[in-house]
Amino acid sequence: MTTIGARPAAAPARPRVNPVLLALAGSFCVALSSVFIKVSGTTGATSAFWRCLCSLPILAVLVVWERRRGTAARGILLPLLAGVGLGVDFVLWGDAISLVGAGVATVLLSVQVVIVPVVAYLVFRERPSTRFVLAVPVLLGGIVLAGGLAGTPASGSDPVLGAVLAIGAGVGFAAYLVLIRHSSGPGSREHTLFLATVSAGVVAVAFGVPTGKLDLTPGWPALGWLLALALIGQIVGWLLISSALPRMPSSTGATLMLLQPVAAILLGVVLLGERPSGPQLVGCLVVLAAVGFVSTSSRR
Repeated sequence: MTTIGARPAAAPARPRVNPVLLALAGSFCVALSSVFIKVSGTTGATSAFWRCLCSLPILAVLVVWERRRGTAARGILLPLLAGVGLGVDFVLWGDAISLVGAGVATVLLSVQVVIVPVVAYLVFRERPSTRFVLAVPVLLGGIVLAGGLAGTPASGSDPVLGAVLAIGAGVGFAAYLVLIRHSSGPGSREHTLFLATVSAGVVAVAFGVPTGKLDLTPGWPALGWLLALALIGQIVGWLLISSALPRMPSSTGATLMLLQPVAAILLGVVLLGERPSGPQLVGCLVVLAAVGFVSTSSRR
């Protein structure tokens, strides 16, 4: 029974999921991407094309929802240019997975954290941090070991070419991150990602058609794995991560993001039977340490 004039009791707050758990779940979903690509048995151009095509309907719904929430300014040119870098990343990384292994390819892709300051300096004249300068020689040494670039023992059908493609994918992803940073603002995230995904799909076609590596009818079960790649590895994974990172310290978020390549190595060993050599594992650890050293500083 309430008394006259008494304020109604406040509604109990809805419980919120721990952001660390969300980030862990998102990182695991993203790490599964390399597994989905390898078991699909498709080329980099094919996996890139289908992951973009399958993602677009969901992104279109998110864009409509986003526009109903506000009227933020939305650019077109920069998101499309960013998508070119994303498409290069998708295509080269997809081919690297079959050559050097899902785990090692994902670790080498993470060098984008160090490449981003270089691209930002060349394009926008943003000076890199002291940590970045110190980490570069260590990072290069780790890449040499992980990719077998110095004749060290390495697993994979062509680990040297795979390492080169994975690093090229990292450059493409770094360009995407730099351009997205300058093209996406409050209320325009889904719009920007939609345009970048369209552009990335066009890049996959541009790579795949002249080389004959684009398969428009991959059939089952390959198409099923590529659908899982789009939904779990791309949409669900990054939605979880994007909702978790703003709710935790930057240094914590940077550390948790390193779980993606670590999880990719473990998943490659457990699910795909990959066996990276000793020098490759050492190189992976060196790369992860250098990336963590730089990314923690930059996020702070």
